[in-house]
Order: sequence, then C-alpha cells, then structure tokens
Amino acid sequence: MFTFNTDVSSILVWLVWIAVFISLFGLNEVGRRWKWAGFAMFVILPTILTILWLTVLSDTAYMDWFHVAKVYSSTAGCIGFWCIRHLRGKRKDGTEWKLSEKKWALCFPPLILAINIMEAVVRDFQVGMIYTVPTIEYMHNQIQYYIGGPWNYMNGIAGILNTITITGWFGICIRRQTATDNSRDMLWPDMLWIWFIPYDLWNFAYTYNCIPGHSWYAGFALLLAPTLCALTVGRGAWLQHRAQTLALWCMFAQTFPAFIDEGPFFVNSVASAQIAQAAQGMALTQEGIYEVAGAAPDTTALFTVSLLALLSNVAIFLYMIYKIAKTKRNPYLGELFTDLPGYKAIKALAE
Repeated sequence: MFTFNTDVSSILVWLVWIAVFISLFGLNEVGRRWKWAGFAMFVILPTILTILWLTVLSDTAYMDWFHVAKVYSSTAGCIGFWCIRHLRGKRKDGTEWKLSEKKWALCFPPLILAINIMEAVVRDFQVGMIYTVPTIEYMHNQIQYYIGGPWNYMNGIAGILNTITITGWFGICIRRQTATDNSRDMLWPDMLWIWFIPYDLWNFAYTYNCIPGHSWYAGFALLLAPTLCALTVGRGAWLQHRAQTLALWCMFAQTFPAFIDEGPFFVNSVASAQIAQAAQGMALTQEGIYEVAGAAPDTTALFTVSLLALLSNVAIFLYMIYKIAKTKRNPYLGELFTDLPGYKAIKALAE
C-alpha cells in the first residue's frame, strides 16, 4: 500500500510516524485540557503563521485552494468549539448564560464538519474527472501523483453519505470538570464510533486518492490520533479532537512542506511510486501538469480503500434509516442513538 524511501531504513520511517502520532495526540491533550493553551494554539499561532506564509514562506507554503481552505476551515472549527466550550457570562438579572446552551451555536459544529467533508468530496470528484490517465502535477509549491478512476466516485459518494449521517447535534453538551479532567470538552453523545470509524475510512481513502504522497501522515497518523483519544481519555469529543489535530497538522504542513514532499521520510502510495518511476527521464518543470504515457500503475489499493469507505458508510446510512423507522425520532432535530450504551456513557460525563 505504501512505498518508503529506499535510502532510509523502514524502521526509521516508522519511528518518525510514531513521533508524528505522539506529537498530535500530546498537543491535542494540551489544547483541550488548558483553556488558554487552546486559545494560543488556534488563534495566536495561526495569525502569526499566516503572516509568514504570505511573506517569507510564500515560495514554499502550499497555495492551492484545497490546502488553504483546509487550514483555515479546520482552524475556524477549533475557534468555534473553543467558544462553545468556554464562553459564558452574567445577565443583568444575575443569572448565567452559556454559549453551549444556545441552539444556534450548536448548529456550528455540524456545519463546519459538513463543509470540511464536502471540500474533500469535491476534490475527489475533480480528480476522478480530470486525471483520467496517470499524471504528475507540479503546481502551487507541491508535487502530486494522480490516477483518477471509479475509486474517486465511490469515495465521493461515501463522503456524501457520511455527511447525511451526521445526527443529534442539538444534544451537544459540555463535559463536567473533575479532579482528573478540567478540559470542558465539547461532547457529542450521538457521534459514536459507528459514525467516526466510517469517517476515518472515507477520509483515509480521500488522502490516498487525492494526496497520495501525504496519506502516510495526513491519513494514517492524523486520523488515528483523534480516534484513539475519543476512545480513551477524551471520550465523546471526537469532533473536537479531530479539528484540533487537523488544524495543527495543516499548520505544520503549510510551514514545513518539505517534510512530507521532499525529505528522507517521504512516503508514497504504490500507484504514485509507479507513476513516478515511469516518468523518469521526462523533462519536468516546476509548474505544470504532465501525463505519463505508458504508465500502468497498480490501482488495487486505490479501489480497495474506497470500496471499504463506501461499504462502511452505506452501512451507517442504512442503520440510521433503521433507527429512524424503529424509534420515529428525527435525527436532525433531536438525538437518534439515545438507547445505545455508548451514548449513555458519554451523556453521563456531561455537566
């Protein structure tokens, strides 16, 4: 599924992957457990980095629409979630108000999540339509290898189903503070593993299809970190963990693109490596799109990961329909999975 740099030991590449994973998990813990650390990470840091990207780093930072949209949409999600978790105040009559109790505010998490998913869905369809033959693209300060096909359309449909199955957002609540956890995580009891595992499969397939040179880190490590957190120390707050790790990774990738594009720890997909090998000897410049004539990459992995993503999201969609029919609940105006043990366990953590 992946090809490592032949000049570097595969053990060393795995150690770097582990370091990336631990860093994402650890920084997410810092950002969620300490209020002002989160503010510094997702308000102050991206403000400083934006100035750098537009000035001294303008020749190296990613400038394509997808990477720019992703870094700012994920950061916007972190800022919005921080506000939902922490903004509160006193009314004139002395009673307390909390942003987390405003229904209009609770529409923000599913909205920003849906926007992020649909950004990737659009890109999957775009790659499927444009790159119908093996292609190398040198544009926007990056190099990518593409081979469009049915896998892009399968995964695009999986992303649409994943968006449709976002349920129960009016049940979003805040984790109560305890002696061991004062994070005030944004809990989403209806967003259980039965939804975010299909999301992980879909998003990994997206990275493998559309940014294959990044899928080892931006797919594998970046998806595993928030999922592990949501299943262990940060139960019930998967979306918050996902937004924070994604924003941190996007900021890192914008600032140090050579780490994943050119460095010794670059890891590529099988098909991309075969396209690159077939292109050896071609006169390639730093700006342009090049079709690699005669390349016949192995697309088995592309098809397989997208099929798994599609099947898992069809399964959660059918399960949602079954639950609606059985319980007569509206998944968009209320919560759907209130009878499941996982839901009850998360709800018990709330204020």
